[in-house]
Amino acid sequence: MRRLMLLRHAKSDRSPGVRDIDRPLNPRGFKAAPQIGAYLAANALHPDKVVVSPSLRTRSTWDSVSEALGMAEADIVDAIYEAPSSSLLRVIRATPADVRTLLLIGHNPGIQDLALALVGDGPREATARLSVEFPTAALAVIDIEGDAWTEFRAGKGRLDRFVTPKGLDRDEAA
Repeated sequence: MRRLMLLRHAKSDRSPGVRDIDRPLNPRGFKAAPQIGAYLAANALHPDKVVVSPSLRTRSTWDSVSEALGMAEADIVDAIYEAPSSSLLRVIRATPADVRTLLLIGHNPGIQDLALALVGDGPREATARLSVEFPTAALAVIDIEGDAWTEFRAGKGRLDRFVTPKGLDRDEAA
């Protein structure tokens, strides 16, 4: 089995004159990112490999998450920056065979589009929430039976969980 964890960057600031790639996290983002990191750590959701968009907001999200996980190494992958789902899937399929769990930190709409395309099964409520929105700092955990990342195809994944910071605030991580 392979496990893909898709994390949208935490909430960012939209300051005038700041290039999109250089947008920092805002106060809400600085609160949500460590929350998701703590959730990952508490639920033993430890990635073997992490790939992150080069944007400041995704790298800052990873910095907060990595502290909770006790790991720092991540690959910054230009192809993830504001990428469509097809580009994200190419990155995933290029993951080395020895990696069992991959964490990808990126942007919408690509992250949500990819999750919706891959998921063919899973808890009804979580799948319904995923189809409506993929808020900042949300996490989708998708499992697929198989021995290779190339087996990630439309409808073949099972949504294990869909977690949002708001849900964590209400202790509803389902």
